[in-house]
Amino acid sequence: MLWTIAVIFLVLWGLGLVSSYTLGGFVHLLLVLAVIALLVGVIQRRRVV
Repeated sequence: MLWTIAVIFLVLWGLGLVSSYTLGGFVHLLLVLAVIALLVGVIQRRRVV
């Protein structure tokens, strides 16, 4: 679930970089959220194993 959310955030971030319509810091907020989602997924996976 977290990987799906992270991928969606990364895709939206990439689309925001390509387009000229960025809504200020929204694009960078999506990148930060994607990185956080990936880190949470990695941390949770390490606890289970």
